Amino acid sequence: MTAKHAQLSLADRKAAQARSGDHRWLVLVFVSIAQLMIVLDATVVNIALPSAQADLGFANDQRQWIVTAYALAFGSLLLLGGRVGDYIGRKRSFIAGLFAFAIASAIGGAAPSFGVLVASRAVQGVAGALLAPAALGMLVTTFRDPRDRGKAFGVFGTVAVGGGAVGLILGGVLTQYLSWRWTMYVNVVFALVAAAGALIYMTHERSQTRHRIDVLGTLTASAGLFGLVFGFSHAETAGWTSVVTLTSLIAAAVLLVSFVFVEARVAAAPLLPLRIVADRARGTAFASVGIAGIAMFGVFLFLTYYLQQVKHFSPVSSGFAFLPMIACVMISSNVSNIVTLPRFGPRIVITIGMLLGTAAMANLTRLDVHSSYASGVLPSLIVMGFAMGMVMAPAMNTATAGVQPADSGVAAALVSTMQQVGGSVGTAVLSTAAATVTTNFATAHASLGRTLGPIAATHGYTAVFVISSSLFALGAIMGVTMFPSRTRLEQMRAEAAAQVPASAPAAQESQPALAH
Repeated sequence: MTAKHAQLSLADRKAAQARSGDHRWLVLVFVSIAQLMIVLDATVVNIALPSAQADLGFANDQRQWIVTAYALAFGSLLLLGGRVGDYIGRKRSFIAGLFAFAIASAIGGAAPSFGVLVASRAVQGVAGALLAPAALGMLVTTFRDPRDRGKAFGVFGTVAVGGGAVGLILGGVLTQYLSWRWTMYVNVVFALVAAAGALIYMTHERSQTRHRIDVLGTLTASAGLFGLVFGFSHAETAGWTSVVTLTSLIAAAVLLVSFVFVEARVAAAPLLPLRIVADRARGTAFASVGIAGIAMFGVFLFLTYYLQQVKHFSPVSSGFAFLPMIACVMISSNVSNIVTLPRFGPRIVITIGMLLGTAAMANLTRLDVHSSYASGVLPSLIVMGFAMGMVMAPAMNTATAGVQPADSGVAAALVSTMQQVGGSVGTAVLSTAAATVTTNFATAHASLGRTLGPIAATHGYTAVFVISSSLFALGAIMGVTMFPSRTRLEQMRAEAAAQVPASAPAAQESQPALAH
């Protein structure tokens, strides 16, 4: 790129910043709406599955494909979606993803058959893979001031974590009082509102350079992630010794290792520049997102099962039971990003969050069929809310801090990938553990009669809480040993900024001055 072109590009960026400066908080609102739609979709559809099955008449063994079709498309295409946003611009990618998600949701809501519903869920996954990295990438490039960035990530982190619980409430209300089809139609409303805001308030930043898509990297990454998500999803229903499960997971491992070797040898424009994950703080933050994603399923999925199947909460009331956790996530996410993360750094903040998660899940291991919500569940939800606010939002912030603007989309995509893979691993591993413990207990205590079912199920759930608590403990050990100190992190960020070539002033201008 010539010096003249670089100056023009820098001028374009400054003009775009000036035009969008007054609107960046509105940009945050519409980005958060889009993120809320993505997070909500996972939980509201799960709530609606029994009603959809009764309406469309598909078998129990087909039901998983409503979830798996979305997970496969979304998880396997996230990195490509992030890089596409880097190339064509995040505003274009954001709006295209919103419209595609809305169309797929409308088709799914009107689906006359099981096949149409599954196809619409797959298209939703493709649209989500384009939309999710664009949303987070837009946040990264819009908020460059450290304090404003902290506020923005506090809000975004609240949506990313608390949206799942909101989905339980919304899914229950829509299914109970309207129809399961409205769990799909509601996405159209969210998408159109976010798209209208994006068209009005977001600015399009033209890509400074044009590169061809890294085809080999795209194929190995997408196929590897597809195999990983499919393998874990298949293990949930067919078991870990299934030939299909083992083949998928082994092939995924081979493909992902090959992807790393490919990316190390692509000089011009790799799909995932390894410098993004080579940064010690950033790589540990990505791992923290993945570990928290696995452990969180112990709260949302199995605590919901406990409330509904053992304590006989309705879907709506079980959703409302999570509201205290959402409130604590909101407080913790904002305080962590605005106050404690800039002052103490990720090593202290994220490690403490992991320790709180360990304590919250350990307390849930004490549940039995007679435990009350107020004394048995609520304290853990409050502590877990503070824990997740101290882990997810600061980890997302740290994982994308210091990334060059040209790489912000793929860095954001990697955050989403870690969440998605963590969710797939969590669902498969924790479901298998719960089922095994429940079956073993039921076999050993068959004399309990009619009371056996709830007691055996509770033993399965508490086994999951033990695993989740251990995962949070592992995350705490990783945080305290792998994250650099705040002072060292500041030095690393300064050294990285100093290495930006002088011939690329646009990239240097956009480097966020974060002291995390």
